[in-house]
Amino acid sequence: MATETTKQYAEEAYDIVCHAANEIGSRLPGSDGEKEYADYMGGKLKEIGIEPVKEEFAVSPRSSIGGLPYAGRLGIVLSALIYLALNIHTLWFGMALAGVAGVVWLICSVFLYKTWFDMFFKQEISQNVYGELLPPDGKYDYTVILSGHTDTSWNWRHSEHAYRYRHKPILGILATYGKVGFGAVCFFFTVAVTVTMAAIYLGSYLHLPLAQQILASASFRAFRGSLLVLPFITAIGCAFVAMWGDADPRNASRGAMDNATGCALSYEIIKYFKEHPDKMPKNCRIVDLNCGSEEAGLRGSMAFAREHKNDDLIQNAWHINIDSVADADYFEVVIQDDWQMTRFDRDLEQMFKDTFKELGIESKSGGCIHNPVGGCDSTPMTRAGVKSVTFAAQNPMLTYYYHTWHDTPERFSAETVGTGFDVLLSVIDKIGKFEENKA
Repeated sequence: MATETTKQYAEEAYDIVCHAANEIGSRLPGSDGEKEYADYMGGKLKEIGIEPVKEEFAVSPRSSIGGLPYAGRLGIVLSALIYLALNIHTLWFGMALAGVAGVVWLICSVFLYKTWFDMFFKQEISQNVYGELLPPDGKYDYTVILSGHTDTSWNWRHSEHAYRYRHKPILGILATYGKVGFGAVCFFFTVAVTVTMAAIYLGSYLHLPLAQQILASASFRAFRGSLLVLPFITAIGCAFVAMWGDADPRNASRGAMDNATGCALSYEIIKYFKEHPDKMPKNCRIVDLNCGSEEAGLRGSMAFAREHKNDDLIQNAWHINIDSVADADYFEVVIQDDWQMTRFDRDLEQMFKDTFKELGIESKSGGCIHNPVGGCDSTPMTRAGVKSVTFAAQNPMLTYYYHTWHDTPERFSAETVGTGFDVLLSVIDKIGKFEENKA
């Protein structure tokens, strides 16, 4: 849908995506590939006369969702130890502690992206790279930040295996969600068993009547007998969790859609305004932000918000997080991170909805979604007081290319990226009018 005026920028953005996916390849958080792409985007800023700023930060890539296989391994170990604990009852206590610790880590780090457990995992150095474009007179009243993340995800094996069902979406969904759902049930069931057994035997050691009644009951003997079979089943389920994220960096996602498109579009927008200063909104500063380590739990955007909480870079700022613009039938504004319990800016939400309508964009997702899993870089910015929202064109289901090595530029077109470019220009124009009316 790109117009003739903007077609050049759309094609350049697609070229950047191709370079990221095909020449650089996987870019795991804190990896050399991520650094290479960040340096590449910094070099692109230099080419148009904008001095890039690099801000490094420490990241523990496996402390968040990247460490999900650890939960599966814990579940396998606990399943195996159940057979020993049936005869060595004191083992239940250590198993219960390990299981509870694993659940606390899952909830806090993997689901809620807290950094509390980062110190227990290997650290790497990641980086944010950004550049700013001031108005011709150097005076600005507000800032528009456009961001994409430079890193890619570990290859999600179950999603990748669904490639064989790419023409049968229902089977693909079952192949992905079925394995993960079964594995999750098995893990939490195993932890629940260890905690329950530990509580019963602790009560018995303390001579509590209820615990002694349970141990003497027929139902407990039946349950204890079932534990000769159930751990074998739970071990299989936990194995699905353990194999979720492929540890081999050579198999990691190439990140064409997620998220070379976001970085490329952010850059092309700032380049457009650099080359057309008359098109810039009045008194507006534009910032192109390349965030590192989003896939490690939003660590780059967290670091950026923390670094600039006391300066004017995020004061009176609008933030458009661009994350995956590739699926032509799924243009949408992401208005909330459900897992992070964070609602994004309603003004920006409406601007995107109005733009979709004006450009005649029809979406199978209705043009507006909640982020169903994980989180996006709008959450740390929103919590820092910035008006933020996430823009995407991505099938929200766990399709075969999401977080897998099948995420390549050949799967989508420069035209779709160009439509994203047009959407962003229109929304920025609406932000400018909003600020003018406010003044």
